[in-house]
Amino acid sequence: MEAKKHTISVLMLPWLAHGHINPFLELAKKLANKYNLMVNLNSIKKRVSEKYSQSIELIELHLPSLPDLPPHYHTTNGLPPHLMNTLKTAFELASPNFSKILQTLHPDLVIHDYNQPWVTDSASSMNIPAVQFPTFSATVVALAIHMSENTEEKFPFPEIYLREHEMISLKKDIDEVPSKKFPYDEAISRSHDIILVKTCRDFEGKYIDYLSNLTSKKIVPVGSLVQESMDQDDYEEIAQWLDKKEKSSTVFVSFGSEYFLSKEEILAVAQGLELSKVNFIWVIRFPQGERLNIRDALPEGYLERVGERGMIMEGWAPQALILQHPSIGGFVSHCGWSSFMESMKFGVPIIAMPMHIDQPMNARLVEYIGVGVEAAKDEDGKLQSEEIAKAIREVLVEESGEAVRKKAKELSEKMNAKEDEEIDGVAEELMALCSSK
Repeated sequence: MEAKKHTISVLMLPWLAHGHINPFLELAKKLANKYNLMVNLNSIKKRVSEKYSQSIELIELHLPSLPDLPPHYHTTNGLPPHLMNTLKTAFELASPNFSKILQTLHPDLVIHDYNQPWVTDSASSMNIPAVQFPTFSATVVALAIHMSENTEEKFPFPEIYLREHEMISLKKDIDEVPSKKFPYDEAISRSHDIILVKTCRDFEGKYIDYLSNLTSKKIVPVGSLVQESMDQDDYEEIAQWLDKKEKSSTVFVSFGSEYFLSKEEILAVAQGLELSKVNFIWVIRFPQGERLNIRDALPEGYLERVGERGMIMEGWAPQALILQHPSIGGFVSHCGWSSFMESMKFGVPIIAMPMHIDQPMNARLVEYIGVGVEAAKDEDGKLQSEEIAKAIREVLVEESGEAVRKKAKELSEKMNAKEDEEIDGVAEELMALCSSK
């Protein structure tokens, strides 16, 4: 599609987490590609290729200094879990700095994350429309609003539910939020006419419609927004290892950029992978300052026993590149929404092992739409190695997993065919908002 002749300026403010920054950056790239939008991505410094240097400008939002939060903890990357709420407090305290940026740039539009109702106040004072872009699924956002507004009424989609231990964990997370000035539904209701959601109608259609009814706003799907593959140097060794494996014979194992497995959980996953007898690449992360030797974190003799069947990496791996490799036949995932969308984009079925927040609801969606299997936990929510092995084998090896493997491929084809059309729709909606100011 030919680029529009006119240009609008968009200021973006994601939450300071990898799974939030990346979708904002990818949306900026797609909009800049198609419509020559001038985008200011207001977050931590992040590499942007020369291709986007004229259309995407990075502006740092300075967080206030807090005694417990030195600068290297100003994102969730490696952040010890006990400091998460301190970071949220610091982010909220940075709102005056954001207002100054807004006054200096005076963009045509602001796109912001789910936990920033103060952005709307600043923008509206300058007659700038602000649109919310929560990086969660439409299902999760709809359930959150439903629960805040309809305490007695059941969620109309019984396939999406929380087990008792998951509900206890979620309530604890909600109770620990530093500021409760705006409930979730009020914050999202401040979004100007539309809400952007990283999703596709093919698997979230009815939840998108319900969310629209709850908010009285148009829900605009933006597609998968999977991160572009940049430098492949880190991938060479992994690719060589994967090239030696048979097609769809290997699982990729990762629990995201923010969740750190306990020693007990590492042991359960390790035993599950060993019992499954399938090939695996496993990424293990430790919080900053608590780095352990991988060999010490694993059962004694583990690396020798799994041998060439397993590759274990610390910290980071090029997830999107790995999932695209033909040897990958499944993704053992915490079901963070970005990971879910990457699996769907590349047609890789999911072995769901949700940990907290939105992940259990995403895992229910995985099973409901038929693109994966959840590894059963005990009644207290603890991982069980035998169930992990069972779920892996069902998805990769057993005949009973054929329907799951087929459905993942089908949804991938549908989703990828509509990506350009969805971005066109997003850009047109944003242009219309700016024109109606």
